[in-house]
Amino acid sequence: MSEAFTLIHGGDMPILIVCDHASNAVPADIDLRIDPALLDRHIAIDIGVAEVAALLAERLSCTALLGGVSRLVIDLNREPDAPALIPHVSDGHAISGNDGADRQARLNRFYHPYHDAVTERLSAMESPFILSLHSFTPHLESDPAQQRPWEVGILYNRDDRAARIAIPMLEEDGFATGDQQPYSGRLLNATMNRHAEGGGHPYLGVEMRQDIAGTAQGQLRFADALAPIVERCRALLA
Repeated sequence: MSEAFTLIHGGDMPILIVCDHASNAVPADIDLRIDPALLDRHIAIDIGVAEVAALLAERLSCTALLGGVSRLVIDLNREPDAPALIPHVSDGHAISGNDGADRQARLNRFYHPYHDAVTERLSAMESPFILSLHSFTPHLESDPAQQRPWEVGILYNRDDRAARIAIPMLEEDGFATGDQQPYSGRLLNATMNRHAEGGGHPYLGVEMRQDIAGTAQGQLRFADALAPIVERCRALLA
């Protein structure tokens, strides 16, 4: 057991599902000084991601690695020197408990163990394929006029090979989909930049719309769509 991550072991296929923002947990000794209701919102957790990851781990007979703490404690999908690693404001909400937080202590306690676990799992696999799962809100509270058009957004930086396979398959399955907006993988792709593109491993970065991923029906819909896409991407790229 680790407070930094949770492993779901569905089998030994060389596929790793990585979910940076799967949890809204805040350790008892950390006081963010926020309304507890915010922990159920998109600023604290990628809603529905843990459930979709569990479904896919079973269907693909593979392992899922889920971040163990809320992104408000530390954002695991940031570079360790990024200003937003420990957020002080998120979508207009002040996270005042993070003022004066011990950055190195949180890196050592949560960030490094999580990323070390990703590295360890990948090192144990021959020709691994990585699926990175996130979810997103259709619009930000701080900018409600900026509507996001997709039901599924695809993230990548330099390696868009899996994206070009996945987008038409998602469209054929009835999803409104495309390159994620307004935050592309060229801006926010730290985990995959490090473990996939940096390690030379093929990967697919997926963002699911939270109002769909937050329901049991939507979770099944995403799992049904993504399982064959991951299998196809791995067959062609790994």
